[in-house]
Amino acid sequence: MDHRLIPCSVKLSQVIQKSGCDVLCVIDRQIPKELVEQFNDFRSYDKAFDTTVSCFKSSKLNMPVVYSPLPELTDYHDVRCYQNAAAKSLERAIKGGFKAPLLLVPESDKFAYASLCTVLGALSELYVPIQYREDVPDKSQRISNLSVMISNPKAEEILKEALLLESGRFVARDIGVGDPERMAPPRIEEYVTKIFKNLKVNVISDLDTITKEYPLFAAVNRAANQIERHRGRIIFLEYKPPQPAKKTLMLVGKGVTYDTGGADIKAGGIMAGMCRDKCGAAAVAGFLQIVNEKKPADIHVIAALCLVRNSVGEDCYVSDEIITSRAGVRVRVGNTDAEGRMCMADALCRMKELAVSENLPDPHLFTIATLTGHAALAAGSGYSIVIDNSVAHCTGHARKLQEIGQLFGDPFEVSMLRQDDFDFNAGKVIGEDVVQCNNVGSSRTPRGHQVPAAFLIQATGLNKHGLDSPKPLKYTHLDIAASAGELPALPTAAPIIALTKAHLN
Repeated sequence: MDHRLIPCSVKLSQVIQKSGCDVLCVIDRQIPKELVEQFNDFRSYDKAFDTTVSCFKSSKLNMPVVYSPLPELTDYHDVRCYQNAAAKSLERAIKGGFKAPLLLVPESDKFAYASLCTVLGALSELYVPIQYREDVPDKSQRISNLSVMISNPKAEEILKEALLLESGRFVARDIGVGDPERMAPPRIEEYVTKIFKNLKVNVISDLDTITKEYPLFAAVNRAANQIERHRGRIIFLEYKPPQPAKKTLMLVGKGVTYDTGGADIKAGGIMAGMCRDKCGAAAVAGFLQIVNEKKPADIHVIAALCLVRNSVGEDCYVSDEIITSRAGVRVRVGNTDAEGRMCMADALCRMKELAVSENLPDPHLFTIATLTGHAALAAGSGYSIVIDNSVAHCTGHARKLQEIGQLFGDPFEVSMLRQDDFDFNAGKVIGEDVVQCNNVGSSRTPRGHQVPAAFLIQATGLNKHGLDSPKPLKYTHLDIAASAGELPALPTAAPIIALTKAHLN
């Protein structure tokens, strides 16, 4: 494990009083016997004791205690309540000036993976943004070390898994949180190539190659390409397993390092925060970090990070242009602020070509993107949306991913593709095959998060690989606009944990 991808030193502890820690963090009502009398005393006069975070000194333990209580659980709570309570306990400990907290990790009859999710919740609170770490090195860690006491007999295994998952989330957060200059496409290339020395890395940055082979991406890149430090690139990453592969995961991530909206500019103050429009590519990179550490024996993984800045300027692409995609589909641009589907489509087409030409075993193609405001309206903050094509739908993939996400605090809502979504994108005049987008924001468009998934199928030729085709291909679109984390919150690294649990186990 690369310890640079963990927020601080983390260790297991067997005892409280000789742990070397300076504060005890408790989130569950199942407390050490030394605290029972004091907790009952607090409850006798403070009705809010079990509903608010508190900090006090335990005379019997001779150490400070932070109590971040779980809510009274209902049938509709999920395991995220453990994550949140752990994060709040660490937040309070840090505000109190403590540097070496000990977190008591509870078990739960209601949630099978509460212990793992509690540790992950604590680790999420400890992340420090990459620019702050680089610019102010003495602030690169929020605490010196974290100790965890896990009563589960598989404690070592739980901690090891938590650190593995956190390393992927750390990479995703680094890329996602970087400002438009720190994580401009060339800088992401530097970051990625440094981390993935053991993977095959292929960077497509030559303008002629991009223009010829990735024409939809090239259109979005046109304005930014005038500025060297903003020039787009597509980074392909590949992990080949030591044994013959039984399945192939092919992931394409939207990495729009800054989205001005282009010629259809984001006006009225809604441009702020658009440096987070690269969180799809960030999630793909984080997933590859887990693959790189886990080294699955028989799973082949290919990824594409589509890194581009949607700039506005003399050479920016505009609505009404007709551009022929890599798949030979004539696309009329309807809105330059729908750049995400444009920058991913040709890379997704390349994945389709590889799956077919190399006869890859059991291929499953994905796009992951902070794609639509409609996703946030439809699902609500904190929820990813999963949309399967007909082939993936027949395997029950979306529901399985949703069930797994529910178990591990990485929740999904499931949406269905309908013929209406494809009809919406149909060309309107002679000479165009599909329309890239209407000229209204997705949040004001009926089925505004399903329609882009249909476009990605149409513009790449995946519609020719349906259930009745000679080579059916599974394809899933993940819209993480509502789950990736908006400013001022830090990136969440969704949906890495659910993807890992669904596809790497």
